[in-house]
Amino acid sequence: MSVVRRCSRTACRQPAVFTLTYVYADSTAVLGPLAAYVEPHCYDLCAMHAERLTAPRGWEVVRLPADNTAGGPGSDDLEALANAVREAARPPAAHDPVGQGVETHRRGHLRVVKSEPQHPQHPSDQHTGRPQRDA
Repeated sequence: MSVVRRCSRTACRQPAVFTLTYVYADSTAVLGPLAAYVEPHCYDLCAMHAERLTAPRGWEVVRLPADNTAGGPGSDDLEALANAVREAARPPAAHDPVGQGVETHRRGHLRVVKSEPQHPQHPSDQHTGRPQRDA
């Protein structure tokens, strides 16, 4: 027995054919083909409610074409699109400032940073740790 997913809108008994998800960081709503499985932060919509969908002022709606052909995109395409939109909106990574060191190891969100070696600009600037003799 197959279970037909219903539209998430209150009192709507129509079968769901689209999945709606939000990328809050980018103020974007993504409406695409019905996802392969139910996600807690996504909404399944029937054709009528998907067509009538509007977003709040300042938000953008990205509508993916519904592809009903077999062998088409996989079930993770909606999530991949949301990640791509998020990545495109991220500002370009700035180069590490001088003097921040070199990352040598990472564990989770923590990283080990080794100081960059100091390169003297002139041989007389070298300090060996031993007292200097006058000639």
